[in-house]
Amino acid sequence: MKRIKKDDLVKITTGGKNLKGKIAKVTRVDGAKVYLENINVRERHIAANRMSGQGGKKDVQLPIDISNVAIVVKDAKGVEKTSKISYVVKDDKKTRIAKLNNKEVK
Repeated sequence: MKRIKKDDLVKITTGGKNLKGKIAKVTRVDGAKVYLENINVRERHIAANRMSGQGGKKDVQLPIDISNVAIVVKDAKGVEKTSKISYVVKDDKKTRIAKLNNKEVK
């Protein structure tokens, strides 16, 4: 079971000066890579061919390694902070728990 899932709110902990510290929503998890909403988007040039016709530019979303992001939860005062994730088994169901406030992560 992955600690970070789709639709989780995460903060980028490492990376370039334009990425570090940003908070974004996870759109896709692909193995050890995470795709974030409107983060790390690059413009690629597409060559013209018979199938697609005219060439041009296309926005492509690039992944970030899963080890470079941390899940964001609200603490007791309502401030968003990063937290580690642990698991608890209740009624034969495994749930994710934030270690910061011991609450379930949806």
